[in-house]
Amino acid sequence: MSTAANADTCPVIGRGFRLQWEAAQDCHVLLYPEGMVKLNQSAGEILKRCDGTRDVAGIVADLERTFAASGLEKDVLAFLDMARGQKWVQW
Repeated sequence: MSTAANADTCPVIGRGFRLQWEAAQDCHVLLYPEGMVKLNQSAGEILKRCDGTRDVAGIVADLERTFAASGLEKDVLAFLDMARGQKWVQW
């Protein structure tokens, strides 16, 4: 298993974490038994696409289409590698 994310990686939210929209916080959050991580908009948009069926290339394509942006792959890969280090995602 590769340790770094690449275009073929299919990330999924890590065990013990639950992603949800928190209206009171006006953002997505990751809930876990010891607490909560408040996510910025970019992190929330990436993580809500991490369903274990889409690869990074598909996630990037969807983000670029949704937000009329381009060149997001490097930032998405960097975020996913950081998120994996925090155990927020796995692959």
